[in-house]
Formats: sequence, structure tokens, C-alpha cells
Amino acid sequence: MITSHTLNVHFWLKKSSVRKDGTFPIYARISIGSASRVDLSTKQNVLEQNWCDKSSRVGKRIKDARRINDELDAIYSEVKKAYKELRNEGVPISAKAVKLRCTGKDRPVSTIRDLIQYHTENDLKKLAPGTAKNYAATEKYILRFVKSEYKCDDIYLSQIDYTFIVKFEDYLRDCKTLKKAQPLNNNGRMKHLERLKKFTTLALKHRWIKSNPFALYQLKYEDFDCPFLEENELKTISSITLTDDSLSIVRDVFVFSCYTGLCYIEVKNLKTGDIVNGIDKEDWIMVRRQKSKTPVKLPLLEQAKRILEKYQEVSQDVHTNKLLPVFSDQKINKYLKEIAKLCKIEKNLTFHVARHTFATTVTLLNDVPIETVSKMLGHTKLSTTQKYARVVEQKISKDMSSLRSKLKQTNRTSTKSKTYKDNGHLRIV
Repeated sequence: MITSHTLNVHFWLKKSSVRKDGTFPIYARISIGSASRVDLSTKQNVLEQNWCDKSSRVGKRIKDARRINDELDAIYSEVKKAYKELRNEGVPISAKAVKLRCTGKDRPVSTIRDLIQYHTENDLKKLAPGTAKNYAATEKYILRFVKSEYKCDDIYLSQIDYTFIVKFEDYLRDCKTLKKAQPLNNNGRMKHLERLKKFTTLALKHRWIKSNPFALYQLKYEDFDCPFLEENELKTISSITLTDDSLSIVRDVFVFSCYTGLCYIEVKNLKTGDIVNGIDKEDWIMVRRQKSKTPVKLPLLEQAKRILEKYQEVSQDVHTNKLLPVFSDQKINKYLKEIAKLCKIEKNLTFHVARHTFATTVTLLNDVPIETVSKMLGHTKLSTTQKYARVVEQKISKDMSSLRSKLKQTNRTSTKSKTYKDNGHLRIV
């Protein structure tokens, strides 16, 4: 038996588990005081007659004795090392905690690579696929920056501070991008920093770092004004004759989104059961937003209903009961650019443009209150809707024209009512 303070490690044969060759497995019994005890397999086997109970080792004259005994000594050293680590960390120490540390199941997250691996194994699966896929690029940029700045493959979490963040932002501004066709703009850089912030927040919650390196740093996003289709552009896309079947499908799915405000994944997942009888006995769409799980309830406009009817036979043949044939988002965005060219629309047409078109052209410019638009878009904050439903010039002109008419009518009424006689004559004031 070997003792280190209250730590005891004793090697013994587990005679209840005899192997086919007659050997018994050697186990290490880890004890902390008298109350805490666990057994750890050494993955070594020996015949009973070759084992020395007094020294807790294999007899020296036995074949492979040196190899096995060296392995047992290494295990003892690992147990002792794990015990010291836990004691230095100031955490409650038990035999089980020592075993977990020895087997790597309680390996402390101390470096940036450890943190990335922990996030990948434990937190990444909790995210939506569209969100999770972006972390791979951020991880590559972080590790590239570490290699460039520190001339090594990894650094301790304690080295991540405000200076690290500022230098990482500068690196993203000048570094070679992962894809030549996708340069990093300001908002792209901020997205990578936002993901780094989530890494450090995770480390802070687990007490792997003592302070928040982002406490004095502010993410600086630039407002992005996403384009939307004006009424004449929407009519052009809706009515243009397309001979290519794929382009026709993409156009119909896009126009459907323009009249419902649903985003790509919500249109793709739309099923037969999502069309219900609403409060007004008309067809309504009732789904939950993929991103926030917020319920979305909106009446089905005639233009959107016609598109569903067009693909009714297609949806009946699909076992998933999906209502529309939706391609991948990359393919849709590629085809939308071809459609825009055919329609002579000089805008960067992506599927997200449809959602902005619904908020602006279809609803707001037709006097639908922004509060109602917010509900139909599934937003929890009105400020989010204001980014979608811009008060455009047409709306301003329309509202001011209405105001002019009201003011003229009010002035005319006021003039007629304020007349009285003065020296036998009517005087208009």
C-alpha cells in the first residue's frame, strides 16, 4: 500500500473476473480517508501465483513483470497527479473525483482548443443547424489568429483578455479569408467576435476563467438595409413566364414567402396540418418560428393560396406532407439571381428579400398597422419589426397626402363657421 497524505492507492487482483487464459485483472483501489473509495481498472492481467500481495506487484522473476510493474507505477503517478490538481483547484476531493480526473472524464478545460472541443461536444448540438454550421469558420479564424499572434497551436484561457479581443478584431480586418468570394465586412467580423464571446461566456459560467474579457468591449454592428421588392417588381416576378421548371418552382416559393412573410426554413417545413380554419372561418397559417419558437398566426392571402393549390398534387405524393417543393437555400438564391436578371431587377435578390417585401410592400404600404405586422412576422419586439418594415417614401407621401386633405377640410369647415355681421355686412374671418 502506498500513501500520500489522505490518498491511498492499493493494487489488487479481482478474482471474481477470471480470464480465459486463467489470469486475473489487476485493479487500483483509490481511497480518500476511510469514507471515499473507488476501483480503477489498470487493463493489466496476471496469473495468481505470479502476484505478490505484500508488494502489490508482479514477482520480479516473472516474464513481463517489468512492463506490468512500470505500468502500475505510471498509474500511481497519474492518481497522485490528479489528487494534487484537485487540491490546488480548491474543489471538494473524493476518490470518485480523482478517478474521473485520471480517466480524462474530468479533464479541466484550460486552453482555447479545450474550450472549442467542449463547445462542439456539448453545446453545438443544442443549436439550430443553420446557426451551428457557422461556428466552424469562427473556430478556424481563432486558431489561425493564435498561430499568427502567439507562434503556437494553443494558448491558455487566462491569456484571453481585452487585448486578445482587440488584436483578433484587427486580425480579421486584414487576414486572408477562408473563401475568396466571401470577404469579411464589418458585420462578418462582429459575428465571429460574437461567437468568441459565447465561448468565453461558457468558460466564465464553468469558472474556467475568472473574469469576462468582453466586459469592456462592445460589438459594433452596422445597420444593414436589406432590399425589398416594390409593387411593380413583385408583379413582374409573379407574372413573368418561365420555361425552366426549376426557375418556376423557385419563383413560386419566393412569391409565396412575399405574401406570407415566412422565412426559408418555415416555408420548407410547411405541412398540411399547418393550414387551419381561422377565427374568421378563412384559411390561416399557424406555425412556430424556427429561430425563437414564437407562434405565428396569419391569414392566408389569395395570392399565396393559389400557389398552394398549384402544388397540391405534388404535396400529396410526398410522404412528409410538405406543401411546397423547396430546394436548398444555396440553390434558391442562385436561381433568384437568374430570375432577377430576366425581370431586369437590379437588386441582390435572396430569399430573405421576400420577408422584407411582405413587411414593407404587402402590409405596411397597404395600411396594415406595424403592431399587426410584428405579430404576423413572429417578432417578440416591435423594434425588430421596424428594421423590416421601413417607412419608405411612398408611405410618407401617402400619409402626408392624407394629412393635407384632412387639414384642408378642417380649414374649410372652420372658415364657414366663423362669420358674423359688421355694420350690415358679412365679414369673413
